[in-house]
Amino acid sequence: MERPETKHSHGHFDMELLVGYILLVGVLLSVFLICAGLMWHWISKGELSLEYPFRGTNLFGFLLLLTKQFFSDTFHPRLLVNLGIAALLLTPLIRVVASMFYFAMIERNWKYTVFTGFVTVVLVYSLFLR
Repeated sequence: MERPETKHSHGHFDMELLVGYILLVGVLLSVFLICAGLMWHWISKGELSLEYPFRGTNLFGFLLLLTKQFFSDTFHPRLLVNLGIAALLLTPLIRVVASMFYFAMIERNWKYTVFTGFVTVVLVYSLFLR
């Protein structure tokens, strides 16, 4: 007797699993980086608080600052915290972009490709241009 094809059969790409892994890895990476940066800051300064003046900046400006920090001569605990924040902010965008490529290249479902493309544009606008 033949096994009926299921949605999650061996040869089928499972987008739900990929999205779950993207979200899990993004959040866990963020938590790890933020905790490591805070612990390092606590060990070196004796306090957990960090001041963050985010007023008037967007994700693009934040990533520019992060890049400058990354390529500077000194390595600070704030860099780890900033990397964690960036990972957390970029996780939903990566998830939507992965969905858009899935709908376009694997499913060939142009309606969902357009919908997720629109969501991608809105996310990029709100994260980078606002």
